[in-house]
Amino acid sequence: MQQRLPKLVLQLSTILGLAVVTLAVWAAWLGWDQHRDVQPDGTTTGPYEAWQVIGLVLTLLGPLYWAASRRYIAGAVLGIPIGLTVAAYYDWSDDSSGLFMVGVGMVMVGSLAVTAPVSAVIAHVKREGPPDGRR
Repeated sequence: MQQRLPKLVLQLSTILGLAVVTLAVWAAWLGWDQHRDVQPDGTTTGPYEAWQVIGLVLTLLGPLYWAASRRYIAGAVLGIPIGLTVAAYYDWSDDSSGLFMVGVGMVMVGSLAVTAPVSAVIAHVKREGPPDGRR
């Protein structure tokens, strides 16, 4: 029991820490761009550009690698999706159509679907070493 409690606290603090880092990364990449662009034909795009979302994803690979390589798999798999879901909910909740929850749900499911296998691969490679056998 005494051995399990520190590990549980470590996993929970990793989840919370990664969620906070994810919120900060969302704010840095996506939080400042809130206007939609109107095209000449009258259609609107945005508010985010593709490079902003790519930057967000690439930036989150660092914390994901950190957690998964230290075998904090629960922290890696739950922390980033929790942070992204909270950030999306906060950022999009002023939508008058109410459809923002569909987008928030898609962010949650999509981020879980990506972080789980990526974390598993990172943890496996760190445990087994590189494919050619060198460590």
